Amino acid sequence: MPTYDYKCSDCGHTFEELQSMKEDALVLCPKCGKKTLVRLIGGGGGMIFKGSGFYLTDYKGGSSGKGSTAVSPSTSTSSKSETKSTPSSGTSSKE
Repeated sequence: MPTYDYKCSDCGHTFEELQSMKEDALVLCPKCGKKTLVRLIGGGGGMIFKGSGFYLTDYKGGSSGKGSTAVSPSTSTSSKSETKSTPSSGTSSKE
């Protein structure tokens, strides 16, 4: 049985009532006693399918984290071998 929300347009009292879908809407406010109740339109409940016949990908929303990690490019931390140029001391000039 669904739950319906009601609001009195006279005193502003709001409440929920568990009713059958075949029942008529309530009209008498339990707080002020006037016939000024209005049935509010609800958003309804979300449906969740559970069981062996449904897949994880059937649900809308966030990912489970598997396979969704971003691959960052690897940065090279190895130092390049630098050759230092030293002046050759093989030739000495005597002047």
